[in-house]
Amino acid sequence: MNFPPVEEQLAIIKRGIEKIVPEEELAGKLEQSRKTGTPLRIKYGIDPTGIDLHLGHTVAMRKMRQFQELGHQAIIIIGNYTALVGDPSGRDETRARLTAEQVEANSIDYLNQVGKVIDLEKAEVHRNGDWFSKMDFARILELCSKVTVAQLLTRDDFSKRFKAESPIYLHECLYPIMQAWDSVEIKADIELGGTEQLYSFMLARDLQKDQKLACQIAIMSPILVGLDGVRRMGKSLGNYIGISDDPYDMMKKFMQLPDECMKMYFELLTDLNMQEVDDLLAGHPKESKIRLAKEIIKEYHNEQAAEDSVKEWERQIGQGGLPADIPVSEISRKELTDDSLPAAILLKMAGLCNSTGDARRSIAQGGAYLHEAKERIESHDQLVTVTDGLMLWVGKKRYCTVKLVD
Repeated sequence: MNFPPVEEQLAIIKRGIEKIVPEEELAGKLEQSRKTGTPLRIKYGIDPTGIDLHLGHTVAMRKMRQFQELGHQAIIIIGNYTALVGDPSGRDETRARLTAEQVEANSIDYLNQVGKVIDLEKAEVHRNGDWFSKMDFARILELCSKVTVAQLLTRDDFSKRFKAESPIYLHECLYPIMQAWDSVEIKADIELGGTEQLYSFMLARDLQKDQKLACQIAIMSPILVGLDGVRRMGKSLGNYIGISDDPYDMMKKFMQLPDECMKMYFELLTDLNMQEVDDLLAGHPKESKIRLAKEIIKEYHNEQAAEDSVKEWERQIGQGGLPADIPVSEISRKELTDDSLPAAILLKMAGLCNSTGDARRSIAQGGAYLHEAKERIESHDQLVTVTDGLMLWVGKKRYCTVKLVD
């Protein structure tokens, strides 16, 4: 197979990447692949613990698709056995365990959504239960003997929980070992994921070396921030854009993105040339957000849906116009808890309602909104992430933007 020159491949692979470990080995692997005409085996693992993929999940998947377009072999690991354990990454408590039936149902939905990003017809798809279900106790003991407790406690999440004297259950310690062993089974050359997975990626190298295999390289993407522009995108935080969301719902969410995270979204979620991105960002924020929305909506739906969503958004907010001379309400950062406030209290503090009772009534009547796209506030106790420039509405004639002060 004819692969592009190594330098050309590196330029594509390194776009939007936070860390490559060990980076010095990557060019050599690509060169060897090119000389022999052998595609590299690119691993990406997904635990089907839920069924809604959002744009944060697609960052590594889009990198996988780029590898496919360069001629390499995509390998998707459906972690139907690791999902039974639950990934402890970034968690300060034990994850609730799922049943095998729940995991399998989620797996089917996951693959349907993954197919919107990766060419599944050209990918290998494996369930890691295919090998873990066949391991007897002696084999599991042998595998566990290759990792020390001291090594496991170097994981950031385990280390924090150990110091805080929070429970770490034995089954959780198996998770990174299982994830690493997946790389042995499928002979991974490269593994894709987030920076929080570094420990498991490096453990995979150790296990591959022990099995006399070539060692994989870890290629890690940054964590995509959510709609608040601060915390990682996540369904539990309500700051996500799902790839199966209705196109117009996606459009409204894109238009509420903070300006400062726009470059990250363009770099990680589109293929636009970065010089073109810089030119867009130098113009009006509204136009760059519309372009971003159109690029991503057409990828997960179609071009007509993207165009229709823009037109509907323009119509809904009055041809894209916002009120002139929007009042600014100052709110002290000291009033916030984890950067948030309950909606009713926020509206009162911003001066849009005379009391929390007034705010509650406005919200209950469906007349209170957030952001330029006028996202309806659903309940008086809805936690709202408060950022500079956040726009608030009560009815059509009361509105303001928030300015945070110390």
